[in-house]
Amino acid sequence: MTLRQTVDLASNRPLAYDLDDDQRAILDQADRFARNELYDLAPRMDAEEWWPEDAFPKIGDNGLFGVTIPEQYGGAGLDLFAAGLVLQGFGRWNHAMALAWVAHDNLCANNIYRNGDELQRRKYLPGLCSGRKIGALGLTEPGAGSDALGSMRTTARRDGDHYVLNGSKIYITNGPVADVLLVYAKTDRERGPHGISAFIVEKGFPGFKVAQKLVKMGYRGSQTAELVFDECRVPAENLVGGENRGVAVVMSGLDLERAMISPLCLGVAERALELSVDYAMTRKQFGKAIGSFQMVQSMLADMYVQVETMRTFTYRTLAAAAPLEIGGGGRGDIHMLTAASVMYAAEAVHKVLDLAVQIHGGTGYIWESEINRLYRSIKLLEIGAGTTEVRKMIIAGELLKDLKRHG
Repeated sequence: MTLRQTVDLASNRPLAYDLDDDQRAILDQADRFARNELYDLAPRMDAEEWWPEDAFPKIGDNGLFGVTIPEQYGGAGLDLFAAGLVLQGFGRWNHAMALAWVAHDNLCANNIYRNGDELQRRKYLPGLCSGRKIGALGLTEPGAGSDALGSMRTTARRDGDHYVLNGSKIYITNGPVADVLLVYAKTDRERGPHGISAFIVEKGFPGFKVAQKLVKMGYRGSQTAELVFDECRVPAENLVGGENRGVAVVMSGLDLERAMISPLCLGVAERALELSVDYAMTRKQFGKAIGSFQMVQSMLADMYVQVETMRTFTYRTLAAAAPLEIGGGGRGDIHMLTAASVMYAAEAVHKVLDLAVQIHGGTGYIWESEINRLYRSIKLLEIGAGTTEVRKMIIAGELLKDLKRHG
């Protein structure tokens, strides 16, 4: 059953939080699929950094890719809120696959839809929406993290009907397994960040290679790589959004990307709370369940409050970002809101998992335990898509913009 069919057939259950019946049906479908199809993959993905090759096609066959992409290109034709709910559901049961999902569906496919021309949409989106092609975004470079645009060294020069790319990218989610990559490179060095262009690169293009797969502390099943472009020839028709228009492409998706990190944090936190409640009810010490001790109850209560406030902020931000027009991001209230949402969610999930490990005691410290796997995931989301410190700079910058304007 597709997401669109799920919406059409949604039952009239009571509203949960601020989700309507259709949204609840989408979350339920994603949760059910992830629990049945992705959860059992998580231990091996974490232990071996293993990539299950049939997972993406199965996700596609269940209509859970291309959430924000119109049906004519193979998508579900829904909005960013619906995509966030799918990510939340996946995050509960296999957070590594959830990260791979969002890099593919939001950072790559949705960016191509929003910024690509009709030829590019028809060529690439059906494969991405079906899960037969895996997508990735190539932005960050060695030595250029938070200042990804200003410090970019990868270049692209025009050579007849092609552009020739030279440089490297690092920390690229889905990099080792990607078939289609949205890559940024400088086409005019003199213009700095405003001389950057975006290109669709296929893994088979000459001069492109995966330099190394990177082994991580958390999200280990989500494949991450360093990529190298050595005289990589890209057809000129794969230029996205026009030459030297890469900044507009980046900014068009930046706030959407930040809004989409929070649901992943939420899904992880929900699962940690569930595991902790179960453990508190079954683990016995001094002849009684540890959940009967007030200090454990205090920790559970604190976790619950963090999860519920995270949920409210996440849904509010998704609702605000969903109708965002192309070119409407990267500034103003939405820029501040998405930065605040992901900053809060990342810090909140950190607090939740810290308490969860405390409740689990020695069990939580064992590498193979599920709660340990979740705990090792938390730091990435305080670093990726802009560090906590950069998020604070964005928030303060928007609050103080009148001060800057008037000196």
